Amino acid sequence: MALLQLHHLTLHSLPFTPKLHHSRFSTRKSLRFSFSASASTTMAKQVLVPVANGTEPMEAVITIDVLRRSGAEVTVASVQKELRVDACHGVKIVADALVGDCKDTGFDLIALPGGMPGATNFKDCAVLESVVKKQAADGRLYAAVCASPAVALGSWGLLKGLKATCYPSFMEQLSSCATAVESIVQQDGKVVTSRGPGTTMEFSVALVEQLYDKEKADEVSGPLLLRPNHGDEYKVIELNPMEWKCNNIPQVSLCTIADPSSSLD
Repeated sequence: MALLQLHHLTLHSLPFTPKLHHSRFSTRKSLRFSFSASASTTMAKQVLVPVANGTEPMEAVITIDVLRRSGAEVTVASVQKELRVDACHGVKIVADALVGDCKDTGFDLIALPGGMPGATNFKDCAVLESVVKKQAADGRLYAAVCASPAVALGSWGLLKGLKATCYPSFMEQLSSCATAVESIVQQDGKVVTSRGPGTTMEFSVALVEQLYDKEKADEVSGPLLLRPNHGDEYKVIELNPMEWKCNNIPQVSLCTIADPSSSLD
């Protein structure tokens, strides 16, 4: 089992301090005021990434990591009754806060990872539903990957009339609440969706581009060795070209082995 504690104590995290009721955040709060006023004048983009029992860990961690590389202040919020959640594949994730502690905070983006039953736990969380619906009503960015577009966003009625994508086995469910497409990353208005663990890197970079701009997305994706343009084809370059020549008609010899038990007569 792996334990991932996703706290992020950098200058980017200082401007945002949610009202929490857990002792582990006392150090973070006190550190906030130990820096000069100039550090707090540059407000980072505020992002909420919820996690739950059954969340797909790759989708959660990649999204959190890539967005933090862009300079965004990412708050990881548990929809369970405690900070530690049991993600898929034996991975444990320790969140920054409970989702209830973040319900009165305004976010520039809310991004839901997928996984099952993680997406179902999102759907059944009334607080998270309220927060995401308000996000949509306010015209701010929201996003989901894997099962969550269909299971959570779709069930909440937040994909009506929009193009969206999701994990292949949930496409039928998605088609009942959105215009289902098979894009790696699909953006329509203020919602961004993607397909699964293998597409989460491109999904996360697309979120960076929406939060900031293409220049920032390229800046983040470059060191990750990721194609910044999702539609570009790969270019194959042969580094040691060799010319093969065959001037004659190829001669092929076929050998057969007789069954030892058969008669040779």
